[in-house]
Amino acid sequence: MANHKKAEFSLIDQDISMIAKALSHPARIAILRILAQNPHLTCGEIVEILPLAQPTVSHHLKELLDAHLITFTIDGKKSLYDVNQQRWNEYTEAFEDMLNAINNPVS
Repeated sequence: MANHKKAEFSLIDQDISMIAKALSHPARIAILRILAQNPHLTCGEIVEILPLAQPTVSHHLKELLDAHLITFTIDGKKSLYDVNQQRWNEYTEAFEDMLNAINNPVS
């Protein structure tokens, strides 16, 4: 079994990597865009917007939930999904810091 040694890297780098992996599919990016424009949607409502089957959308929602990029609340028998704005802000700040470090190397 491969030893990836993730623990050898900073928590910030591990976090950026996890988020990047969650964003690595265009359907997940589309879901985030949809939820940003239309908060409190159910999986079924997202299915109506995207050209994907319900099980596929459910899978992508799970990936976004696992990365804490979205949240859900229970409303009766329905789960309502939203962008986790705090998590998104933390990620964009960390990603911006990483980009600045790469774009402005120490001489």
